[in-house]
Amino acid sequence: MQTYRTTGTCSREIRFDITDDQRIADVEFVGGCPGNTVGLAAVLRGMDVDDAIGRLSGIQCGLRGTSCPDQLATALRQYQAAHRA
Repeated sequence: MQTYRTTGTCSREIRFDITDDQRIADVEFVGGCPGNTVGLAAVLRGMDVDDAIGRLSGIQCGLRGTSCPDQLATALRQYQAAHRA
């Protein structure tokens, strides 16, 4: 399980697992709005990492400049960068 510390959101942390074929196996948000984060996690299970990044990047929550989905996209990009080496 990977762990990412969020910034600028109500959630404090995102935990996620990626399969060998680069699909999201599981996502868990620590903190944040439970209905939204649990729903988002359910929709993302089985989704290709690149597709998730494309759909989630740039989503904003109010005037924060980011959101829980945007933070997950950042976490997934960092994961990809670390695992391509």
